[in-house]
Amino acid sequence: MDNPAQAVSGFAMAGTFGYDPRMEPSRDISRLLQIMQRLRDPETGCPWDVEQDFASIAPYTVEEAYEVADAIQRGDLGDLCEELGDLLLQVVFHARMAEEQEAFDFGDVVEAITAKMIRRHPHVFGDDKSRSAGMAKGMWDRIKAEEKAARKVRREAAGHGGEPGFLDDVPLALPALTHALKLQQKAARVGFDWGEAGPVLDKIEEEIAELRAEITAGNGKAVSEELGDMIFAVVNLGRHLGVDAEAALSATNAKFRRRFHTVEDGLKRGGKMFGEAPLSEMEALWQDAKKKEGRES
Repeated sequence: MDNPAQAVSGFAMAGTFGYDPRMEPSRDISRLLQIMQRLRDPETGCPWDVEQDFASIAPYTVEEAYEVADAIQRGDLGDLCEELGDLLLQVVFHARMAEEQEAFDFGDVVEAITAKMIRRHPHVFGDDKSRSAGMAKGMWDRIKAEEKAARKVRREAAGHGGEPGFLDDVPLALPALTHALKLQQKAARVGFDWGEAGPVLDKIEEEIAELRAEITAGNGKAVSEELGDMIFAVVNLGRHLGVDAEAALSATNAKFRRRFHTVEDGLKRGGKMFGEAPLSEMEALWQDAKKKEGRES
């Protein structure tokens, strides 16, 4: 976790306040909760941790989730263990701040998710009738509808009234491609969708034409809007083809990184660095990298 929180445990346990023998590493979650409580202490805690709030910590939470995914993609289980710990720290951090506001604590978080897992899997944790029936058709939708109704009652009781829109439960903080996919999937559930991929391809061509027109007109704001429309349509095409746009783009990013490194290695063998070779030479090395990958596959 590349931020000031990395050093806070050492600061709190062995800094100006002296070494605390009670704060030894432990496999028990209660030790992590104690450490976070100590870090957030207004008098003896870490100044950086004390000044944080939900909004300031949220970007780190998202970042840690990405680092977990990165460790998985690289197949590095050592890093995965460490990154899961960093992500768990984010959960503990948010729960501690909520506890300070007397809203909920870490135990409430654990109880809520265990209750949800039990509730959503009656075919596993239910009575003999539920287990023998398996996951009956419509059971998942029924459970989700019940949860949504309960959430509405809870929000109204907490003063967060107002009827939410149909798409309001799609998290705003999702990566843009995933956000687009989730919006499209939910809209499709109520019939707001094309029936096949063909019309989506036509829509992409339409968006490209509109983008070209705005580029020619030199309208920067409209160019950005039309580019977004085109990307949204491409995500929709992937959905109809059964291809996740986020995963597809991640694979292309990895391919670009791999081929670019091959270009870099080729330049080094020729005694050159980036900036010393013309585009034509780099393009030739790029095409060689493509051919090599084609032969290997």
